[in-house]
Amino acid sequence: MSKTTSMNIRIEPSLKKQVEEILTDLGMNISDAVTIYFKQIVLTDSIPLQIKRPKFNKETLEAIKEADEIMKHPENYKSYNNVYEMIEEIDNEE
Repeated sequence: MSKTTSMNIRIEPSLKKQVEEILTDLGMNISDAVTIYFKQIVLTDSIPLQIKRPKFNKETLEAIKEADEIMKHPENYKSYNNVYEMIEEIDNEE
């Protein structure tokens, strides 16, 4: 076996878990995937993927803005302890 070197990276635990689950299904681990990725960088002399900004339609952009506003000022919005509480209020409005 050829010599190897170690790398330390920081990544969100939930992202790491998602990646590990997918790679396990593909029969590899993170180290295998990183090695393949690095070999493709060398082979293509480039980053071997397209990095794009997601395009959202108008409705999705408005929903994102609304969610941001709710997160910034939750005191301005009605909240519920559970879904049954919310359904009861909706039923009472009709």
